[in-house]
Amino acid sequence: MFESLAERLDSVWKRLRGRGALSERDVDEALREVRLALLEADVNFRVVRDFLAKVRERAIGDEVRRSLTPGQQVVKIVHDELTALMGGGQDGQGARLAQAPQPPTVILLCGLNGAGKTTTAAKLGLWLQRQGRKPLLVAADLQRPAAVDQLKTLGRQAGIPVLGPEPGDIPPAVAARALAEADRTAATHVLVDTAGRLHIDEDLMAEIREVKARCRPHEVLLVVDAMTGQDAVNVATGFADGLGIDGIVLTKLDGDARGGAALSARAVTGKPIKFVTTSERLDGLEPFHPERIASRILGMGDVLSLIERASAEVDATAARQMQERLKKQTFGLDDFLQQMQQVRRMGPLDQILGMLPGG
Repeated sequence: MFESLAERLDSVWKRLRGRGALSERDVDEALREVRLALLEADVNFRVVRDFLAKVRERAIGDEVRRSLTPGQQVVKIVHDELTALMGGGQDGQGARLAQAPQPPTVILLCGLNGAGKTTTAAKLGLWLQRQGRKPLLVAADLQRPAAVDQLKTLGRQAGIPVLGPEPGDIPPAVAARALAEADRTAATHVLVDTAGRLHIDEDLMAEIREVKARCRPHEVLLVVDAMTGQDAVNVATGFADGLGIDGIVLTKLDGDARGGAALSARAVTGKPIKFVTTSERLDGLEPFHPERIASRILGMGDVLSLIERASAEVDATAARQMQERLKKQTFGLDDFLQQMQQVRRMGPLDQILGMLPGG
């Protein structure tokens, strides 16, 4: 997703790294290129303006002048400010969801049509299940045809129960019944999937406010399509003002979007990006780590995420057995096939290579 932005910024850093000392003019020229790269990546222009002002203030100060490698110091400053822009200081805490004093914890998902709320609900349910929780999916999207059936199908695939509507139900009634069902089944988390709506549609916004009032969520997550581009800012501010949100989930990061939504949504709402979806598979949900994403954008890789993904998908016992077979020179085609299957489970190769420094 961040490839074009990373390529543009890499050309800027290559020019800076060769300089022994940086003048104010050098910094301004570099920041002009950074500005163009960010605007081309669909980052909101106000966010770009504020970001570059902070970078310039630090880049022409004593912090760079005293450095033995001024070019690399500027790259570090941009990395730090990118991290702060996306919620710096939260690394390792981005996925921390609110927790109810007494179960169940209710999570309400909202967003535009087609943003991926239904699949995100199932993915989040599976993520919670793997954390040892007992989630309940709630099909409160009664606007889109087959939305209820889609959530039930995804629930069966993930092994998570789904509460659907009764004949004549309206979304607030479904949300209210979900709390009673959670008490009956001892569910720890209730994930409420709602219908897609425009933030300017007052009737539908009134409906979701009623849903919120009936189920009293501990966490309201706005699901934003990363391919929305500049309009992601309007969507985020519209839902933040009209409903109130606690966090953001960015979907379709495996697409060819230019990445502006990730850099803009958090800055304009002040709400953290908590999760991102990286594939269409049910396990394609990852906690959002600002520092790691900033490293990817600047071509520094993301080795920690690679290790986490490998630990989750690669069988450690099988890996040790293969290591022994390699030592004894008994490694065969079946072993090679098994290795390729393990790599495939980790995701597309371009994602894996993107996590390696310089990849």
